[in-house]
Amino acid sequence: MAYQEQVQQFRSAAAERSVLRNVYIWMTLGLAITGVVAMYVAGNPQLVRAIVTNRLLFFGIIIAQLGLVFTLSARIQAMSPTAATLTFAAYSVLNGLTLSVIFLAYTAASVAQAFFVAAGTFAVLSVYAVTTKRDLGGLGQYLFAGLMGLVIAMVVNMFLRSSTMEYVISFFGVFLFMGLTAYDTQIIKRWSQEMGPNADEADFMRVSIMGALKLYLDFINLFLFLLRLMGNRR
Repeated sequence: MAYQEQVQQFRSAAAERSVLRNVYIWMTLGLAITGVVAMYVAGNPQLVRAIVTNRLLFFGIIIAQLGLVFTLSARIQAMSPTAATLTFAAYSVLNGLTLSVIFLAYTAASVAQAFFVAAGTFAVLSVYAVTTKRDLGGLGQYLFAGLMGLVIAMVVNMFLRSSTMEYVISFFGVFLFMGLTAYDTQIIKRWSQEMGPNADEADFMRVSIMGALKLYLDFINLFLFLLRLMGNRR
């Protein structure tokens, strides 16, 4: 009996590592797609001009991004693995279009610096969330409240245009998404444990894509707030 329990534990641990590994692979692929699209568009003045000057196009891209995120979040269990993958890839492409405009506002050195700081911070927090025995689930309500407050503050500052408030928002945003990175990583770890070793391939892919989307959003926002905090504008 003890031997069977050890085997089951080993299988569960192997499945968990496999799911987490797959999440990180898909997240990395999404970031790569976003980066390639952003660099291509940023190097094409006509495309940049079209995005910046055509408000219908710009806000259409933003609305499409939100729609894809909500679709994945709400309907992923009803989607086929192929549809979920294509939706995630489409979101990565659209995000690259909007980030291309932001990249043009900062020096290349600032973008690189913010990216490497974000990558290092993300890696440390992910390792902590996977290895710690502390349950971070209780942070969820506070992180959600902080996210709502952040959104409201950003909307208000669109009208106030306060540099001091922008600095405070950026500083708060960095720490908020640091917390969300650790929290979401542990959530994905819990999903992996709940699936167990007998989950079918479709469920495995859905969990992987959903987890990749969560961590992708955490990384992108952490990077953007760091860029706003540390970056030098052109």
